[in-house]
Order: sequence, then C-alpha cells, then structure tokens
Amino acid sequence: MESTSIKERIAVNCKTVEDVLKCVKDQNVSFIQLWFTDVLGMLKSFSIRPSELDEGMTEGMGFDGSSIEGFSRIEESDMIAKPDPTTFKLLPWRPEEQPVARMFCDILQPDGSPYPGDPRYTLKRVLAKAAEKGYISYLGPELEFFYFANNEAPEVLDKGGYFDAPPLDVANDLRRETIFGLEKLGVRIEYSHHEVADSQHEIDMRYDEALKMADKTMTLRATVKAVAMLNGIYATFMPKPIFGINGSGMHTHQSLFKGSKNAFYEASDKYHLSPEGKCYIAGLLKHAREITAVCSQWVNSYKRLVPGYEAPVYVSWARRNRSALVRVPMYKPGKEAATRCEYRAPDPACNPYLAFALMIAAGLKGIENKYPLPEPVEEDIYHMSEKDRKKKGIVELPGSLDEAVKELEKSALVKETLGDHIFTKFIENKRIEWDNYRMHVSAYEIERYLPIL
Repeated sequence: MESTSIKERIAVNCKTVEDVLKCVKDQNVSFIQLWFTDVLGMLKSFSIRPSELDEGMTEGMGFDGSSIEGFSRIEESDMIAKPDPTTFKLLPWRPEEQPVARMFCDILQPDGSPYPGDPRYTLKRVLAKAAEKGYISYLGPELEFFYFANNEAPEVLDKGGYFDAPPLDVANDLRRETIFGLEKLGVRIEYSHHEVADSQHEIDMRYDEALKMADKTMTLRATVKAVAMLNGIYATFMPKPIFGINGSGMHTHQSLFKGSKNAFYEASDKYHLSPEGKCYIAGLLKHAREITAVCSQWVNSYKRLVPGYEAPVYVSWARRNRSALVRVPMYKPGKEAATRCEYRAPDPACNPYLAFALMIAAGLKGIENKYPLPEPVEEDIYHMSEKDRKKKGIVELPGSLDEAVKELEKSALVKETLGDHIFTKFIENKRIEWDNYRMHVSAYEIERYLPIL
C-alpha cells in the first residue's frame, strides 16, 4: 500500500521569494498550486507554471472571486492571491518526474490591501491582537476521520476499536503512508491510531503557532484524502457519517506563551493554572455557545454533539472528566511547557482559520475582562439530573445548526472577530443550509411515518 514517491520526496524549506524561485528551478517543478479557503473552509486551488511565478510572488495572481463561497459579488469580483513563500512545499503524491508544489495564499483586494473575506486574514488579525498583549498562541488539534470503501455510502473497512492493531486495524499502512507524506510537507506528527468507531482513525500533529497550525490542518485534510484516493479508498471528515457509533471530533489543545514561558502555568496553584490560564478557559466557557456555529458548522455536526458518544454537550471544565467541554490535562512535573487546555467541541469539517480565531478570541476576552473560572466538574455530567446541572450552572451547547446560528448572530465577540463581511456571509450561507435541511424529507421520516399515517 505504501507509495515510494511519498517516502522519497525531498523535503524543502523556503523562507523568501528567492528561496522559492531557486527551489523551483533546482527541483524542475512543473506546476505550483496556489491554495486558499473559502468562508466555509473548502480548499480552493489554481495552478501556475514556473514562468509566472516571479510575477505571482511579487505582485500576486489575479482571479475572479465572484464564484467563491463568501467572497465577492460579480460587480466587485477582482481578487489577488499572494503566495506565502514560507508555505512552499512539494506535493508528495504528485509524480517525481514532474514535481508539483503548493503555497498558501493571502487574498488581497486590487489595491493590495487585505481582503476582509479571507479567513486566513481573520486569524492573522486575532494573532496580531494577541501579540500586542505579548502572547504567542499555540494550538494542537486532533483530527478524527473515517475511511470508507467509496463516497456513495458509509461502507466501513474494519470493525476495529480504540488503539486496535492489525489485523483489526486494516488501515495501519494507509495511515503510515499518509504520515510519510505529511512529514515531507513539514507537518510533524505525534500519534496515529485507530479510533473508537468502526473504520475511524486519528492523526495528531505536534503543536505549533496558530497560523502555521491552521495551514497544517488544511494540509492534513488534503493529504489524508489524496493518499486514500490513490489507494482506492475514500476518506471523510464528516462529523457523524454513521448512526449509533461515535462521530469525528477535532479536540483542540491551546496555550499562550510569553517568549519561552508558558503563560498558563503557575506552580503554586492547586490546578497549576495561572490567573491568565484560568481566565482564558473561562472565556472559552462563557462564549462557547456563541462560537459553536463556526466550530461545528454543518447540519450534520449536531448529530455528533449528543450525549452518549464521547462528544461534549455541556459547558463545563475538568481535569479528568471527558464529558466536559474543556479539559485541562493533569500536570506532570518538569512539563511546565505542556500546561494547556483542550477545547473538545470542534469537528474536523470546520474552517480551521475561523474556528481557531474564535477560540483564541474567546480566551483573550476572558483574560481582558478577568472572567472568573468556576470550579471543575469531575462527575459524569451525562448522568446528572437537569436539576443538578442547573444548580451547578451547567448549560448546554446548541442542539442544532439553527440554534447555533441564532446564538452566533447575537454575539458581539463573533462579529468583532470575523468582521462584518465574513460574519454576514457565514450567516447567510448557514440559513440557506438550514432551510434546505428542514425542507428535506429524509429516509427516517418515510420509514417512520409512511406506514402509519
């Protein structure tokens, strides 16, 4: 199942325009794919030849943005894709004889100013605000996904479970091949394993600065899908493709650093959390309902966010309790730099630029306004009575996309973070999705009601 080209592809690291131009010439690169995302986080790409690269790197490449979801109207459709030279990598799944590279782009307006509908720019703005306060934001998302026989039906490849090894885990070689490809793309991997559900898997990246991690998240999704396709398999990040078993999440580990010092750590605190760390977590909790529509942005996302399948439903935090929305992994002596919180609501089908921006913005708002952090809830919240949850002040995440969008629509934090353009376009898109869903007559309704009504 392994591909020799993926194992042997030369890893390249570029920092400047000159580095990129030299590498393209030295490696005899045939095409350069320019990558960016629309508002929903769908990867968009167009290719240029090396002859156009010098001009493209200095001036950007013009394109029509009117057909890109959440971008511009026809009368204002001119856009410029400006490649980021630090993201230049050779695609490991393309032929070695005629290498193809990719670069992530920032989207600009014709006058060269940042385009407000660019999700990457949204995250950059939030990180700039964090930097003004002296913070560097580090993230470590854990992406779960399924391998199916095709894209027409969720036909599983195995009946393996959590951490199962071959022969129960039939995709061990496929994950390994994917990891070889990711490493050639500059993505450091910590773990890979079979997940809880049939044919479900997880690949965990080493934490990194937030913008790099958003690019890496898009890279991981593209690589998982490309390697699966080359092996005649379909990979999906759909949150809940099969009824009755676990869905796929994207638990996101987060921390703030000031220089080399972890701003979340304090030795004298009983939870080893600094005041900043506590306020950051409080910010995530306070704004959780508002940001859910972006972290879990599809109708299908809310089939995952239900009790009983390890997904978080209730807004609380804990250290050991995995039914909580935010978990703070237990402190290990000598691992001060690893002090972090884990936000468990997002799923891997979100737009990582927007989801990361909102999580960080919520945490920073908690620090700015000194939100108090309630005591952790270590009991299993799924088995608490509604009365007990109410007594502890535990609220639920939205139960549907419709409810989530209504929460988002009222949020000053979300509007400020996303900006008017993305805020408006996102809501418009999600209202259309919800209307289409609620008008659809499903197989469940036919099976349940047609025989009796």
